[in-house]
Amino acid sequence: MKNPEHLSMHGRRLLDRRGFLGTAGLSAAGLGLSAILDRDGLLASEVQTVGGKAPIRPIIDPNQPYKSRPSHFAATAKQVLVIYLPGAVSHVDTFDYKPELFRLHGKKPPGLPAVTFEGPSGNIAKPFWDFKPHGETGKMVSGLLPNLAQHVDDFCFLHSMTTDTSAHPQGENFMNTGFTMEGFPSFGSWVTYALGTENQELPAFVAINDPRGLARSGKNNFGNGFLPAAYQGTDFNAKNPPNHLVRPSSLTSMDDRSTIDLLQRLNAKHLESYPGDANLAGRIASYELAGKMQMSVPEVMDLSDETEATLQSYGVEGGSELRGEYAKNCILARRLIEKGVRVVQLFNGSDPSGGNGVTNWDSHSNLLNTHAMQAEIMDQPTAALIADMKQRGLLDHTLVVWATEFGRMPFLQANGTGRDHNPNAFTCFLTGAGVKKGVSHGKSDEFGFKAEEDPVSVYDFNATLLHLMGLDHERLTFYHNGLERRLTNVHGHVVEDVLA
Repeated sequence: MKNPEHLSMHGRRLLDRRGFLGTAGLSAAGLGLSAILDRDGLLASEVQTVGGKAPIRPIIDPNQPYKSRPSHFAATAKQVLVIYLPGAVSHVDTFDYKPELFRLHGKKPPGLPAVTFEGPSGNIAKPFWDFKPHGETGKMVSGLLPNLAQHVDDFCFLHSMTTDTSAHPQGENFMNTGFTMEGFPSFGSWVTYALGTENQELPAFVAINDPRGLARSGKNNFGNGFLPAAYQGTDFNAKNPPNHLVRPSSLTSMDDRSTIDLLQRLNAKHLESYPGDANLAGRIASYELAGKMQMSVPEVMDLSDETEATLQSYGVEGGSELRGEYAKNCILARRLIEKGVRVVQLFNGSDPSGGNGVTNWDSHSNLLNTHAMQAEIMDQPTAALIADMKQRGLLDHTLVVWATEFGRMPFLQANGTGRDHNPNAFTCFLTGAGVKKGVSHGKSDEFGFKAEEDPVSVYDFNATLLHLMGLDHERLTFYHNGLERRLTNVHGHVVEDVLA
């Protein structure tokens, strides 16, 4: 070799025959030792989640990111409808009956906080509406929700819900993404990432926003976070269809079809030049879905074939304008489920700047009127939606979730007319596929102030929803920034008692 003096001492050592043979021998011995350790099961295990389980990442064809995929285990629920009520519904004025509030009305028992989220607390206040038993189960429900009260025998109530925050944006984030911070995938995104969808003509995940606009956390409630963009929710409602679906008047339907066919051929040719490029394939699939939606979305949004009896049962006419618009959203939700959309998220309440009980359920003052206004919009259409789905057999394979971000206090604020935020106890309910009927899980204390029996965290809640969809919350992961991320972070237990 020329100019060996230019080599470092280490380089010269590599050229030494004895050194080479010694290194080769040690390497061979290392390979042999690895084989023996592997045979005896003594090597480090494969990548595991915090729960000690091997992660399950769905096998996704980048050319067909929405293709239906099998669940982790057999489950009754194939689709899910989430009815989300931003602003925090008062559990003690709706479904969580507390006789002590009547007895102690106007008093201030010891042990309750003097200051809460928005300032000094007032005295204990009885519910603003009387409670009565309903159904064969005799479930106590307030007069605020007379229509939902008729279906309590089909509901599974969770009265011991708790959350980690008492602020609305963080509360919405936590309930819908499993984290109080932004940038994490929503529940719907996790489900569609895992399962895809049966209907390839419509989005796998649709978010139906309130007629009044987005909720406090906006699109984060149905965003994809760090999951591929294909799994974000597509948001539209009965009043506002997705943008840019209408064909320009200058084009005929034949021109439109020819254009779409040409684009498909060009995209396919382009993709051949970049085999295995998942991002490119995903973008092409998204554009192709958008093309299909030009036909499928107007069809599913056309309510003209709904019977007059159906429209009346939902309350499209005869109430406030907002109730009519929300009722149409409820019919749209049912139609999307009928078409096989995997996840539908239906919002009842809005306002990114704070609702004050007017645009959502956040009733810090004048709760009697503000909750009544929200209930007039929500109660009849929601009850009709659930009844209609049951009558059509959709609840046999669809899980329905009714949820809010936290509850409200059993005492009034200092203003004497509203209730402050309560993260320590609130109520949600489930119905449909895989869920017990006519039961109540957990219990808050005698005031409805804190979860007292079988508390259910938001982590537990989301773990249970995933389980009902046939997904193991500890194994459904996405590798991001060196971590096996999951919806429930490192927490959560399935609430077995609510499973049918």
